Amino acid sequence: MADRFASLTTRVDLSTELCGVRLQNPTVLASGILGTSKGLLKGVALAGAGAVTIKSLSLEPLPGHNNPIVVGFEAGMLNAVGYANPGIKEGAKEFSNLKEVGVPVIASIIGRGVGDFMKVLEGLWGLDFAAVEVSLSCPHTPGYGMLAGQNTPEATKEIVSVVRKGTELPLLVKLSPNIPEIGRVARAAEEAGADGITAVNTLGPGMLINIEARQPILDFKVGGVSGPALRPIALRCVYDIYKSVKIPILGVGGISTGRHAIEMLMAGASAVGIGTAVYSRGIEVFGKVCQEMEEWMEINGCTSVKELIGAAHAP
Repeated sequence: MADRFASLTTRVDLSTELCGVRLQNPTVLASGILGTSKGLLKGVALAGAGAVTIKSLSLEPLPGHNNPIVVGFEAGMLNAVGYANPGIKEGAKEFSNLKEVGVPVIASIIGRGVGDFMKVLEGLWGLDFAAVEVSLSCPHTPGYGMLAGQNTPEATKEIVSVVRKGTELPLLVKLSPNIPEIGRVARAAEEAGADGITAVNTLGPGMLINIEARQPILDFKVGGVSGPALRPIALRCVYDIYKSVKIPILGVGGISTGRHAIEMLMAGASAVGIGTAVYSRGIEVFGKVCQEMEEWMEINGCTSVKELIGAAHAP
């Protein structure tokens, strides 16, 4: 795989930079998909991802919601996993020696409040993470993200200001697409010391109903919307954030092809997160997206990713 990418980049440079972290290509495994073990992260790296993000870790273990927690529909997926994870103590054991993964690894942390975030962050000390993503935006887990009021400018500024003091690693803040004026929250994160924005988390919550059972399909009733249905919203959010802040953006939401990735870069992202498409196109989606990007760039006379970032904002 490495040799194949070496040949791909002889004419087109797919490398990019995200919060000072150099990536071989702009594709990043989004948090929550295949990020539960170091072994799975290695597999994603071998499949061509430029960086990977672990599944979010909390202070204490979380069991998550009861099954069913994920359901597909004609425009994507609906999920209410509920941040199931083993907690920071066991998570730190799993994610030791991360240099073995072969690409930059981004930590994802969650908390019920500022104190939780700091304790989770402390548990990451000494590990080989390249950056930390602070998620303030889950739409379906009581006590966290949107259901804890963490998606306001005031809460964002408070949490990020404290977390910023606890690490020298690049800090990304993951925002919700539900925010009417997402640029305001992004600016609050930037003013509090964030190095980048991850945009966006899942949309919603939404619902699907089993009409034979006459009940919502998910056990939690509602969940976050991801996949193709989210892409136009995610693009608009990235476009708005790019106009509002100077820090880089990791654009996430519905990306499954090279054209989608280029579209997100043109909206203002410096790199693109891929999640739901791992299910629709397989783990090879990262290499496929890179190849499709290169083909488009060659045809259209683009030699580097840098030329694409923010191109849709040109007068």
